[in-house]
Amino acid sequence: MRSFTFKKVESNSRSYPSKARKRSSGFCIATTTAIEDCVITSITKEAMIATLHTEPKFSELFMAYLLTRNSRVEEDLIDQLFNSSEKRLARLLLLLAHFGKEGTPQPILVDISQETLAEMIGTTRSRVSFFMNKFRKLGLISYNGKIEVHNSLLNAVLHEKPEIDRDDPSSKV
Repeated sequence: MRSFTFKKVESNSRSYPSKARKRSSGFCIATTTAIEDCVITSITKEAMIATLHTEPKFSELFMAYLLTRNSRVEEDLIDQLFNSSEKRLARLLLLLAHFGKEGTPQPILVDISQETLAEMIGTTRSRVSFFMNKFRKLGLISYNGKIEVHNSLLNAVLHEKPEIDRDDPSSKV
C-alpha cells in the first residue's frame, strides 16, 4: 500500500500527491492510502470548470459524486461521534464487502491490514484485532486469508443486537 498526502500549493493552486512523510510547501488537504493499484491525475481548475460547463453528462455524474461524498462524510462524522469503535469496524467491513449495493456481498478481496482498518475507524490495531477475533467467534465473519462478511453481521448492526457489545465494557474507544 502506498500513502499520499494531497496538498494545495499556493503558487499555482494545483493539488499534487506526495509521499505522506515528505511535507514541503503548501498545506495538507487530506491523506489517503491506496489499497489497490490506481492512477492519480491532476486537472487544473480552469479545465474542470470548462468541462463542467460543456459536458452536461459529466457535470451530472460529478455532482452526484459530490453529493454522495458529502453524505458519506456526514455519516462518518456521526459514526465517529456516536458509535463505538466496534460498531464502526462492523460498518466498515459491511461497506468493504459491498453490503447494501445491488448483487450479493463479496469477500473483501484487497489485502487490508488491521493497522489500516484501525486508521480508517480511528482506533488502535489491538482493538481491531480484538474485535475481529470476537466477530469470528460469534460467526459474524470468516477470517482466513481474506475477510468474508456474513449476513449475521448486517443483522447485528441493523438490529443493534447486544452480542456485538457483549463481553466488552470498554468498546466505547
